[in-house]
Amino acid sequence: MGTVPIMDGRLGKSRGLGAVLLLLIALASAPASLAQSSDQSFSKPLTLDQVLQYALDHYPAVRAALEQVTAAQATITVARANYLPQFSGVYQNSRATQNQVPGIWLPTPITPTVEGPIGGTSGQSYWGSQVAALFSFEPIDFGLRAAKVNQARAGEEKARADLSLTRLQVATAAGNYFLLAVANHEAVTAAQANVERWKVFNHSVHVLTDNELRPGVDASRADAELARAKTQFYQAQEGERVALDTLAALMGTEGTRLQLDGSRLFETPSGALQETATSAHPLAEENAAMVRQAQAQEQILARTDYPRLYLQAEALGRGSEIPNNGSIIGNANGLEPARGNWIAGVTVIFPDVFVLKALSAEKKRAQAEERSQEARRDQTLQDLAGQTQAAREKWKTAQLVAEETPTELAAAKQSETQSRARYDAGLATLIEVADAEYLLQQAEMDDALARLNLWRGLFGIAYAQGDFADFVTLLHSGSAGEH
Repeated sequence: MGTVPIMDGRLGKSRGLGAVLLLLIALASAPASLAQSSDQSFSKPLTLDQVLQYALDHYPAVRAALEQVTAAQATITVARANYLPQFSGVYQNSRATQNQVPGIWLPTPITPTVEGPIGGTSGQSYWGSQVAALFSFEPIDFGLRAAKVNQARAGEEKARADLSLTRLQVATAAGNYFLLAVANHEAVTAAQANVERWKVFNHSVHVLTDNELRPGVDASRADAELARAKTQFYQAQEGERVALDTLAALMGTEGTRLQLDGSRLFETPSGALQETATSAHPLAEENAAMVRQAQAQEQILARTDYPRLYLQAEALGRGSEIPNNGSIIGNANGLEPARGNWIAGVTVIFPDVFVLKALSAEKKRAQAEERSQEARRDQTLQDLAGQTQAAREKWKTAQLVAEETPTELAAAKQSETQSRARYDAGLATLIEVADAEYLLQQAEMDDALARLNLWRGLFGIAYAQGDFADFVTLLHSGSAGEH
């Protein structure tokens, strides 16, 4: 099998593979010929591993997942910053009236703070200023900050697992359509060969019927069989074009004419894929990360009902234009602080006792969420184990089929040759020849696809195991570890 002919790819808007549709693949770096703008043709036919790498490098869903990893890493930095002490300052100038009344009031976000002795009742305004710096440090937090850091780390693990899963889904979709395009090209080749055989045979039938050596119904049947062969050829071409257009979309390109080199896929694989642990699958890693996120949330809730202890110190200065005992306190009419003070102490903030019941319910909710995620993880591991086993069974079946198709093809060729000879000798009907032609076309397809299906089976195992690295290695070198 040679290369797949160039097809014009028209790429529509394609949604990301999230949920593709899950770091997955240790593929080789894409060759320099791939680094072209999307409105140009690739200079060389693309192999399967090159298509996989190009899709991973250019599909928008992969780039979006990479940015989520970056955001998760920044979240860890934010969580770690809580270990640092706080040091903040303030400077204020104001002009306001000084009409004070005695009393004490509950705090409010609207009423401004008023300090100093009770003044007169006039509406005269004065200048005032203040500057302060506050240092605050929480030496003991009973593990709360560590729990928040662990939660951020679990978020990063989840983002990385999502990236791996997304890469797996994108690579799987691109690989499947590559294999489909190659298979459809074989269908085109077989259908085209069938059309050529029917053209030759149709001409022979018409010669015989024109010389009244065969009934006219044979000519009509031959015309019908030729038309059917052409219809199959056109349908095969359509299938190939659709597969190539979809593949172009999955590669993140537009207006690109694709050429595919699937020649390696028609060579019998010389090895098999190594077994990997089901827990290493990106989907299993994603579920495990979700369990750790739930556990981290439990740790935070378990420490929120502890008191918060702070070591604090503040230095401040104030100035005022208001007379005090016949003198002016402030400098420059109160615009500069004139009196300095400092304070240091320990502050302990106790949790709100009225939310303890709600906090207890929140802890129970978090525990239930953890158990739910653990159940989903266990289900995922079971499903992946079943999928891997099913993929291996398909691979074994493909091996058995590949051993039989050469015999099928040889027998079909012999049957087609003999039926045509018998027809020319007047010993067989045209229906017998048509059946032989159909069997030959089917045998050609079966033989080509049997070898291709060996690689499709390996590709399915690689997907079920969640890692295409061994598959690509086998594709390049023709060797891999045995099961």
